[in-house]
Amino acid sequence: MSTTEQDTLAQNSQRQISLTDAFPSKGKQFHPEMRDEFEVNAPTPPELMRRRARSHYGFIIGGGFVLVVVFIAIFAPFIIPYDPFDQELTKRLIDPIWGKTGTWAHVLGTDALGRDYLTRVIYGARISLMIGFFAAAVSAVVGSALGIIGGYFGGRLDAVIMYLINVKLALPPILVALSLVSVFGGSILALILILGFLFWDRYAVVTRSVTQQIRANDYVTAAEAVGASKLRILAGEILPNVMNQIIVIISLEMAVAILVEAALSFLGLGVKPPTPSWGLLVSEGRSYMFFKPFLITIPGLAIFFLVIAINMLGDGIRDITAPEGRN
Repeated sequence: MSTTEQDTLAQNSQRQISLTDAFPSKGKQFHPEMRDEFEVNAPTPPELMRRRARSHYGFIIGGGFVLVVVFIAIFAPFIIPYDPFDQELTKRLIDPIWGKTGTWAHVLGTDALGRDYLTRVIYGARISLMIGFFAAAVSAVVGSALGIIGGYFGGRLDAVIMYLINVKLALPPILVALSLVSVFGGSILALILILGFLFWDRYAVVTRSVTQQIRANDYVTAAEAVGASKLRILAGEILPNVMNQIIVIISLEMAVAILVEAALSFLGLGVKPPTPSWGLLVSEGRSYMFFKPFLITIPGLAIFFLVIAINMLGDGIRDITAPEGRN
């Protein structure tokens, strides 16, 4: 072997050694415990949502207030100090503890019939929350079903659903609610059904638009290609992907339903006495608003803070689950 060939072999061997040092995995067997010190672990979607939730003050404050009200409403029979229907005329119109005639026996005073006001406010939270939640749930079922069906099938069926949505948007909801309640009565079940069938249009509009975008995705096309039924596609592929929007709308429509129920009760067309609701408490206290303003201030503030908290919770859910939609 000549000197030139020996020099060439030596250079090639040195080059192989340098490559082995630079890329150890080429010359060594890789072990799972060997990790790159610069490796970055991307957080999963649930971890991202938890991080956003911990830093979203609106979600924390609104959700905390709503949870407290829900807890009080659920366990009201174990919390309330008196029966909400017991009357004692000798103790009528007692001031709250901060008033001149206030006592700790009746922290928020009594109403015109001597009923403990704290008890009636707590019990009224159950009625207002129950009507608001179930009315929003009925609206979600009706509106989401129409929106998903119209958005997926299109054609004449979609045109008919859009016609129904336009007709519903043209109707004034408060006037329609007043008319229907005066005809069917103001029972709790009637209020839930009337309010539920009055506020379904927002669900239909949003779910229809989202469904039109989803139906063009590959996983929907794949489900159709393998012969999945229409019901299987709607329930298994479309509905889970629009559930986020439905939850956000429920949180917002629940606040609207509580406000409308309070307005109907204030006008005497909602919940009938002696069943307490916050709107009815405001209506009963308006005759004494100049002498005992706490009778309308306390339930009015309860409605105000609950509606604000529900809206903050809904905005927080939207920001946490879909941050690209924030402004």
